[in-house]
Amino acid sequence: METNGIKPQSGKKLHTAWAMYDWANSAYNLVITSTIFPAYYAAVAVTKIDNKESDQVMFFGHKFLNTALFDYALAAAYLIIALLSPILSSIADYKGNKKAFMQLFCYLGSLACCGLYFFDSSTLEMGIIFFILAAIGYCGSLVFYNAYLPEIAVEADRDRVSAKGFSYGYIGSVLLQLICFAFVLKPEWFGIKDATFAPRLSFLLVGLWWMGFAQIPFFKLPKGMPAEKKTDHNLLSNGFHELNKVWQQIKRMPVLKSYLGAFFFYSMGVQTVMLAATLFGSKVLNLETSQLIATILVIQLVAIAGAILMSRLSEKFGNLKVLLLVVFIWIGVCIAAYYTTTATEFYIIAAVVGLIMGGIQSLSRSTYSKLMPETRDTASFFSFYDVTEKLAIVIGMFSFGFIEQITGSMRNSIISLIGFFAVGALILMVAIGREKTKLHAGIADV
Repeated sequence: METNGIKPQSGKKLHTAWAMYDWANSAYNLVITSTIFPAYYAAVAVTKIDNKESDQVMFFGHKFLNTALFDYALAAAYLIIALLSPILSSIADYKGNKKAFMQLFCYLGSLACCGLYFFDSSTLEMGIIFFILAAIGYCGSLVFYNAYLPEIAVEADRDRVSAKGFSYGYIGSVLLQLICFAFVLKPEWFGIKDATFAPRLSFLLVGLWWMGFAQIPFFKLPKGMPAEKKTDHNLLSNGFHELNKVWQQIKRMPVLKSYLGAFFFYSMGVQTVMLAATLFGSKVLNLETSQLIATILVIQLVAIAGAILMSRLSEKFGNLKVLLLVVFIWIGVCIAAYYTTTATEFYIIAAVVGLIMGGIQSLSRSTYSKLMPETRDTASFFSFYDVTEKLAIVIGMFSFGFIEQITGSMRNSIISLIGFFAVGALILMVAIGREKTKLHAGIADV
C-alpha cells in the first residue's frame, strides 16, 4: 500500500527521521516558553530609577509593565500565527513543497532563539522581537511537520508514528533542559561569573539544538507531494475559504457548535495560565529560578498522569461531563491562585494544574474528533480547531496583560481567567443538554 507515492511500510527510518524534528524543536517549548526565558525576562526587563528597580519599561517609546509587555508579545505572535495558519495549511496541502516552508520557519525560529543570547536590559526591543519571531517559527514549522504525517505513514500507523514524535520530543527537550539547568543553577562549576551569561547561553543552545537536529528530518523527508485535487481559489485565500466551509457545517451541528464555543472560552484561561505561570511565581511570589524550574518539571510529570486519568473518566462518564468537571476545578485553581502568598501554596496549585492541564488538552482534542462529522477533509476541520485555540490565546494573553497594565497587579488579571472559565462552563452545560436531547430523540448532530 502506498500513501502519496511513498511506501510507509518500509519507512521506519523515515518515521524516525520525522520524529527527530520533535526532538529538535521541543526544547523551545520547555526552555523559552515555560522555564528559563520567562524567569530571565522578569529579572532583566526592569528600569533602574535612583538605584531602585522598576517594573515599568520602555518599548519603542511607550511605557509598559514588563510582564504585561511579555503577555502582549505572545498575543501578537499567536495572532500572526492564527492569520498565517490557514494560508500555510493551504500551501502544505496543494503545493507539495512542505520541506522548503518547514525549513524556512525552522530557521526563523532557531535563529531567533540564538538572537536571544544578546538580550539584556539594554536591548529590550530586540529581545521582544526575537521572542515573537521564535514563537512564529516554532508554530509555523509545526504546520508543515504535521502535514507530513499522512504522507509518510498509512492510517493504521499514524497513531504509533505520532506518539513516537511526542516521545522523542519529550526526551530531547528534557535532555537539553538538564544541560541548561546545569549552567543556570551551578554556574560556578563552569567558571561563569556573569549572572546573565548562563541563561543567555541556554537560549543559544536551544537555537543550535533545534537547527542542528532538524538536519536529520530535512535530509530524510521527501520534498512533498502536491495534492491531487485542485483549488478554486488562490493559495492566499483558499485556506480561509476552507475554514468558512467548515464553519457552515459546524453551524448545522448544535452539539459541536456549543462545544467549540466552550472550548474557545476555557482555552483563553488554560493557555494563559500555562504561559503566565512562571512570571506569576517570579514577580508576585518572588520565587527563585530553581524553584520555578522544579515547579514546571512537577507540572510536566503530573500532566502525564492527568491525561491518563481524564481518559479513563471520560470512558465512564462521557467527555463533555468530565470536561465540565475539569473546568470547575480550573475555576477553583484560579481562585486559590488569587490568594496564594507562599511558595508551598504555589507548589500545591502547580500540582493540581499539572493534573488538569494534561487532561483538558488531550480530552479537548479527542472530544472534537468524536463530535466532528465523518469526512475526508480532516485537515480543514483541525485547522479550524487550531485557529480557534490560537485566537483564544490572543484574547487570553492580551486581557491578562491589559488588566495588569491598568491595575498594576497580576492578581487582578486572574479574575479575568475566572470569567473565561465560567463562560466556558456555562456553554459546556448547554452542549451537554443538547447532547442529551439528541440522544433521546435518536438523531444525528446535523
